[in-house]
Amino acid sequence: MGKNVIIVGGGFAGISAAKKLAESDFNVTIVDKTNHHLFQPLLYQVATAALSPGDIAMPIRGIFTKQKNVTVVLGEVTGIDKESRRVHLKNGSNLPFHYLILAPGAQYNYFGNDSWKEHAPGLKTLSDALKIRERILFSLEKAEQIIDPAKRKPFLTYVVIGGGPTGVEMAGSIAEIAKRSMMRDFRNIKPEETQIYLVEAAGRILNGFDEPLPEKGLKTLKNMGVEVLLNLPVQEIKKNGVQVDGQFIETPNVIWGAGVKASPLIQKLGVEIDRMGRAMVEPDLSIPGDDYIFVAGDAAHVKDEDGNPLPGLAPVAMQQGKYLGNFIKNGQKPSQRKPFRYVDKGTMATIGRAKAVADIRGFKFSGFFAWLMWGLIHIFFLIGFRNRFRVFAEWIWHYITFKRGVRLIAKEEEG
Repeated sequence: MGKNVIIVGGGFAGISAAKKLAESDFNVTIVDKTNHHLFQPLLYQVATAALSPGDIAMPIRGIFTKQKNVTVVLGEVTGIDKESRRVHLKNGSNLPFHYLILAPGAQYNYFGNDSWKEHAPGLKTLSDALKIRERILFSLEKAEQIIDPAKRKPFLTYVVIGGGPTGVEMAGSIAEIAKRSMMRDFRNIKPEETQIYLVEAAGRILNGFDEPLPEKGLKTLKNMGVEVLLNLPVQEIKKNGVQVDGQFIETPNVIWGAGVKASPLIQKLGVEIDRMGRAMVEPDLSIPGDDYIFVAGDAAHVKDEDGNPLPGLAPVAMQQGKYLGNFIKNGQKPSQRKPFRYVDKGTMATIGRAKAVADIRGFKFSGFFAWLMWGLIHIFFLIGFRNRFRVFAEWIWHYITFKRGVRLIAKEEEG
């Protein structure tokens, strides 16, 4: 019998590590709370009715159908026993390991205001995306039935909190929905009635990008009708709106994208963590004091060559997963492992149809060319030919017709 490798998390890091270990002599077990791998960079397109959930998700079992040494367990890890080398699951069972890779991902950080989560959902799961999508569609339907412009104004107002790539992408997509693509199907509301706010506590959006890209992104959003509020931290979020610097914006449509923190599971390792809850790991991604327990992806604090923490991006997680899978597969001892080095191939964010910004190894692009690069790269990294074909077809249809194809409300209206 081969040694057991337990991988906690079916995200980019976990899947990449498992793929490297497929058909090896190791018994690989992937444990995840959901049964699917989710391509999170396109999650906002599900939330804005551009794509269906099945376009960006694939069952984990389906990915490893032909890899007989890979087992998938649907469950939640609640504890890690480093002495007995076992992980404990919520259902009471446990799994033995020789190697343990923890890649449980991250969740949104409401900075101590957990009550805000109910009124301002984040965007980390398919459930989040569908909740936001239906909230947006419900609001348009309600606004259509209200004759008084003052009374329907809140339902045509949208607030996105956080000026990072997710917030910018969401704000741009909502602007396209509210001001162009869907409005032709409504009779009583006009595009100029809609208001979209992007609220950022810092002095600029897209902080992970170098100038002039943040400035170009800001200009693009403004041209699309998005009002960007900088240097304005949120003070309060209620069911009927947001309080920002003495101004109350009345709306049921609030989306959170202002910050993340690592999974609470990392705290159970008993190692030093940073302010985002990420484990401070060794150069080989192992935890201090244990050469066979590793943390990867959004849950790991890893520094680049300049001493700055690596961002929580899909390429970082994928490279870390491949790195771990390689040296485990090769049976390298701790003394033989080379430190992990991230190869930065670029960063990009889309703002809307034919609008994006990209920084590729120092070369900065914006506009249509950046959007085209963004689309091709995202399609390439999707798992499965079927998903790639469907996403490509949806994007071509949307580009030609300006129509969003997945405008379905699947549940009854609440309240």
